[in-house]
Amino acid sequence: MSDAIRLESVSKRFTRGWRRETVVAVDAVSLSISEGEVFGFVGPNGAGKSTTIKLLTGLLAPSSGSVWLSGKPASDPSGRKGLGYVPENPSLSEHLSPMEILTMALRLHEVKLPNERAHCLNWLERFDIAAVASNPIRGFSKGMVQRTALAQAMVIKPHLLILDEPLSGLDPIGRKDVVDILAEYRQQGGTLFLTSHVLHDVERLADRFGLIHKGRLRAVSSPSQLVSADDSVMIRTQGADVIAGMTQEVPGRWFVEIPRSQLWAMLGQIESAGHELVEVKPALSLEAAFLRVVRE
Repeated sequence: MSDAIRLESVSKRFTRGWRRETVVAVDAVSLSISEGEVFGFVGPNGAGKSTTIKLLTGLLAPSSGSVWLSGKPASDPSGRKGLGYVPENPSLSEHLSPMEILTMALRLHEVKLPNERAHCLNWLERFDIAAVASNPIRGFSKGMVQRTALAQAMVIKPHLLILDEPLSGLDPIGRKDVVDILAEYRQQGGTLFLTSHVLHDVERLADRFGLIHKGRLRAVSSPSQLVSADDSVMIRTQGADVIAGMTQEVPGRWFVEIPRSQLWAMLGQIESAGHELVEVKPALSLEAAFLRVVRE
């Protein structure tokens, strides 16, 4: 299987201020992402996520190293054909309507269809903005602009999606709709590279994830590798009685982190105390791994 994305020792440096100080935004990052893979790219603000995405999409040139999309340099426009991209803060032409924006995307990517309007309308319906298909963008809320940008990325039948905080500005219903659409895209074999602060959704969607901090790629792992890296489980219960070893989160709500070998014994104590079992899960999650890296 060929690589949809490949970065080879990629660094990006900027100069700032009157002293012309050098700032390293991305530091010697190497990474390969296969076709059909979903890769979650996570890190704190200022870690280098958005800069990496701008390098992938050809908006920035690396200071050193090389970036490839489907075997072509990211700087080559032909390598970006069929690439659906949504930046963290989409900037769409305010005087255009969603229908016009989607139609323009089809023309730019040279996507030939028997009925362009029906195809565009289908995606506007999927993102719940068909009712305003002919309205100018300038009257839209942030969430509606985000939905329009995502529809624009999907309408071109992308073989690769690069999404920077795709859930930004969306309400809970909107986030669920977008996650469902991306899960469907994944099932159909599409390649997805996304950043998100909603780590639960990254865990749900991603085959692998990368943790970047201060410009350096600190870890690359799959959800199963993350779980197997730790031998602890987290248990949460609800009940009145105190159980030895458990800590009260709020009145009537308890939790404990224990080795897997002690799981069945603890479940027996929970049953004897008359507690209701709320949750049993691996103690190490993507969120926990994220916090460990950030705090190092």
